[in-house]
Amino acid sequence: MSARPLALTLGDPAGVGPEIIVKAWRALSQDGPPFLVVGDAQALTSAPAAAGVPIRTVGRAEQALSLFRQALPVLDLPLTTDVVAGQPSGAHAPQIIRWIETAVGLALVGAVGGVVTAPIAKAPLYEAGFKFPGHTEFLAELTAPANQPGARGPIMMLTARDLRVALVTIHEPLARVPGLITIERVVNAGLVTAQALRRDFGIARPRLAVAGLNPHAGESGGLGREEIETIEPAVRALRDLGVDAQGPYPADSLFHQDARARYDAVLCQYHDQALIPVKMLDFWGGVNVTLGLPVVRTSPDHGTGFDIAGRGHARPDSLIAAIRLADSIAAHRLAA
Repeated sequence: MSARPLALTLGDPAGVGPEIIVKAWRALSQDGPPFLVVGDAQALTSAPAAAGVPIRTVGRAEQALSLFRQALPVLDLPLTTDVVAGQPSGAHAPQIIRWIETAVGLALVGAVGGVVTAPIAKAPLYEAGFKFPGHTEFLAELTAPANQPGARGPIMMLTARDLRVALVTIHEPLARVPGLITIERVVNAGLVTAQALRRDFGIARPRLAVAGLNPHAGESGGLGREEIETIEPAVRALRDLGVDAQGPYPADSLFHQDARARYDAVLCQYHDQALIPVKMLDFWGGVNVTLGLPVVRTSPDHGTGFDIAGRGHARPDSLIAAIRLADSIAAHRLAA
């Protein structure tokens, strides 16, 4: 367990964030990693599962360490308009952005061991002028001055049980993916992933399996040439750089139980190639990890859940897993 608390941003207050946060505190308050919430204390108090949960405001992150076992600590940065569960509002966008900025700032100065982000909705933020595709890109911008020369992040990784997948391309239309897969991009993703497996997961000699793009990994060029012209040269380059990378392999045979024992992570070429096996393996417990940043960042692998917000039905499994993983990564970095 890290010696510092984690900072957990509230996410969109009209979504399931407040509910799953109070449920996560219930599950972790006695023996889990301590965290403080960066957000609106009233939104937490009003959450469906908040009855009986003592919520206390703090002025400094370090107070969370002594308080966490007795109450849910909150760095209270209040909203300026009311929240209606299930109804996102652009009026909340400035505060949502401020919560993320504050949590990242605490991590950059070492006041917290890492950042866990509850889900946000993009559309209300875009209405307020938010210019980033999502959390990952915004975090990269916020941490850019702290990145060391040659930093290669961010790279998205998803984890579920014994499976880790990293993505070469993320939220791209499928028709654009082949043109975006370059030798440089595959090599970069492989290097960042291998470094994170060593630094953040404590794997001394990480093994990467690289997925092909086409069915049967191109069938020696008969079903596509991306493997021959791009992915195979990238795998060779990774090996030349000291990374134990193998492939490209057909994606349809990479994710079963016996295959997972032969690697530490899979480098996937596009979104659904990575996300489908993760969610099939553990739909409720998947975690999103951002690799290649100077701060630790994880998040639950699901969205805001506006359709169930305020009803008390949201499951905190993925958030709990994200909190535990962020603490584990922070501890590995502290020990390095």
